[in-house]
Amino acid sequence: MKKNMGTADKSIRIGIAVVIAVLYFTNVISGTWAIGLGILAIAFVLTSFVSFCPLYFPFGINTFKKKKQ
Repeated sequence: MKKNMGTADKSIRIGIAVVIAVLYFTNVISGTWAIGLGILAIAFVLTSFVSFCPLYFPFGINTFKKKKQ
């Protein structure tokens, strides 16, 4: 599994997951919306930790920049 997510992409995903969590724990969202957005937040966090987004792969998107040696 090649990395295809850069630092900015991972930071944005983590930020969105945090916002969703805050909205849930302050009871702004509930019910079906809370479940759907919770699943999305979990997916964002997991893909950020492994630096790989399965949806980027078929479209050839790559935001990961290799370091110069």
